[in-house]
Amino acid sequence: MSPAPRELLLPDSRGARSSYQLREPGPWRRPQARLTARVAYAAAHVVPAVWADNSPEAPAQIDWDSTLAFRHYLWSYGLGVAEAMDTAQRGMGLDWPATVELIRRSSAEARSAGGAIAAGAGTDQLDLTTLPDDRRRALATVLDAYREQLFVVLDAGAQPILMASRALAAVARGAEDYQHVYETLLAEVPGPVILHWLGVDFDPALSGYWGSEDLDAAAETFLRLLHSRPEQVDGVKVSLLDADREIALRARMPQGVRMYTGDDFNYPDLVVGDERGHSDALLGVFAAIAPAASTALQELERPGGAVRAREILETTRPLGEHLFAAPTYYYKAGVAFLAWLNGQQPGYQLVAGLHAGRSLPHLVQLFRLADQAGLLLDPDLAATRMGQYLAVAGADSLPTR
Repeated sequence: MSPAPRELLLPDSRGARSSYQLREPGPWRRPQARLTARVAYAAAHVVPAVWADNSPEAPAQIDWDSTLAFRHYLWSYGLGVAEAMDTAQRGMGLDWPATVELIRRSSAEARSAGGAIAAGAGTDQLDLTTLPDDRRRALATVLDAYREQLFVVLDAGAQPILMASRALAAVARGAEDYQHVYETLLAEVPGPVILHWLGVDFDPALSGYWGSEDLDAAAETFLRLLHSRPEQVDGVKVSLLDADREIALRARMPQGVRMYTGDDFNYPDLVVGDERGHSDALLGVFAAIAPAASTALQELERPGGAVRAREILETTRPLGEHLFAAPTYYYKAGVAFLAWLNGQQPGYQLVAGLHAGRSLPHLVQLFRLADQAGLLLDPDLAATRMGQYLAVAGADSLPTR
């Protein structure tokens, strides 16, 4: 007798299979009006074309229908879209020509949906092996690369996010070089931008950003920059996975500059907040937990709703911690796997073959945690697709108990 549609044989931590029954999705709801308690962006991934050459060096080929539909899904829950970020594999398979098209297409869709969009402007069109040896010329090259990308973002109508630059990390010789590049850009942009401090857990090539591997010293440089032109900074996205450091930094920022947490481990505490304040959100994990995140943010708009908001977000924390477990830069594989389980992309793929970055045991545990958080939105479909994946992976050969 075959299992019911939402029941399947799932391997445990020792690789033995036993019956697993999926739960019902959580009691999620879409907002009836714009979210007001927090500003929240979900950093969205891209879906490659099914028949694309997804080898590591191949140009990115995007399934535009699925990619843009996923953004409409996020907007439907009241979340803004953070476009062309590391979630979308900037510097890890998504090349600059595809990024330009992504920013332009997504920005047009945002206008049609009335959704918020911010997009990453960086320097990843540069070949690091061809940067000038002369430091001043190299810094000028980095500045011009930023300007080229800022033009694309602004021309598309999105809010710019000044992403951390591998090229700048490679050529800068101290805090003054970072200060020079960012102050120059802030003086030139026509409106406020979001600054991005991305930690080495997400990108090891950014070691020593802001001029020091000592995070306390780096924070001082970062704060000097913020206080030099606060009117040009809407907020800062800090992705250091260190809640105490984020809270301390938040307390010293200029008034009116938002802290957009990028902490995909500690977001329940940071977004709900306490007597020391709260962070807004620009999170990769929000793309994975959009229905729960939206429902929690709606609770924050109600008197006394903070307790319920925290409860909701806490139910998703184990999933977030698992998605972003070391090596953290492979978290995109888990986000795409969950999107596939939920029917939001036709196959389990990422550009450049990065979906291979997580193991079968990791994805099985992700499935369990997503189900326990109520985030498998169509349990029958999720069970069917998980069964297909297990069969292809050879899990049918594992023992049962």
